[in-house]
Amino acid sequence: MADVDLRNLVKSFGETTAIDDLSLSIANGEFVVLLGPTGAGKTTLLRLVAGLERADKGSVLISGRDMTREPPVARDVAFVFQQYSLYPHLSVYDNLAFPLRSPVRGMSEDEIGKRVEDTARLVHIHDKLANRATRLSGGQMQRVAIGRALVRRPAIYLMDEPLSSLDAKLRSDLRLELKRIQAELGATILYVTHDQTEAMTLASRIGVMDRGRLVQIGSPRQIYRDPINAYVASRLGTPSINLLPADLLPADRLSPGTRTVGARSEHILISPTAGSPPRGRVTRKEHLGGHVNLHVTIGEAEIVKRVDADTDFLVDDPVDIALATPLCFDLNGDRIDAGGAHADA
Repeated sequence: MADVDLRNLVKSFGETTAIDDLSLSIANGEFVVLLGPTGAGKTTLLRLVAGLERADKGSVLISGRDMTREPPVARDVAFVFQQYSLYPHLSVYDNLAFPLRSPVRGMSEDEIGKRVEDTARLVHIHDKLANRATRLSGGQMQRVAIGRALVRRPAIYLMDEPLSSLDAKLRSDLRLELKRIQAELGATILYVTHDQTEAMTLASRIGVMDRGRLVQIGSPRQIYRDPINAYVASRLGTPSINLLPADLLPADRLSPGTRTVGARSEHILISPTAGSPPRGRVTRKEHLGGHVNLHVTIGEAEIVKRVDADTDFLVDDPVDIALATPLCFDLNGDRIDAGGAHADA
């Protein structure tokens, strides 16, 4: 495994800047997840690390070596794509063995066989080695795709939304498997996704991207509790954070200069109305198994609050709403603390 150091990378396609002066250091054995919407530059960054694109400016260092101008074959990286990209006419065994049979590796068939067997057991497909790739389920095919990257034992694994084409149950299962595999191997992984659940459950650190910029990086807990701005705050949390005018609801100790209040579900206090008129009214209930999302309308604004499934609140009930320890943002959406100072990245 290896550490990776990205320094002031810039990449443009015509007049569109895909990566904008981005710097990022990834430690040996770290699982870093880049989170952001489509068009944020996540995949372009992976391609720059892999050597599939060349940076206009900046540098890519892998294990301390400058690889900025080196071809992909010299970088010792493995790429797992969103689609499975398997060879349909080959067996699972031959799909896994394919990258090891390159003449530059000089591995014997016995060595290849042992490596393939070990990797197949690691990703739980050892009983499918004789199957053609076309005779596998979607989850099994993705395991083969991940296994084909693992079998090479590269310096760094690059993963481009590898679970996004699977159904929810398979995604959940493979998230656990991928985390287990990374821990067992001590692998260095740079993983991109737009799925906040993947980011929160997989990452040792999350980097939030917006229009080619790395806006903030930190542990999942840091990103959730201390977002640098409203954009970052909106990337994590289910239900999504409520962004409200500062004067909409009573709240203790708002920071000086607050224009927008960020209220996560746990920041919202909801109770049956005790005054006249009520502060809000329940307009919708989303039943989600063990809990319910209550949608409450206050004037022109809507607040979403997660409550227990056995809640007594009904649609059209009048309610009182207050906020406890909300996040404070200024006119530009930047976070400010209790003293009015702006948060650091």
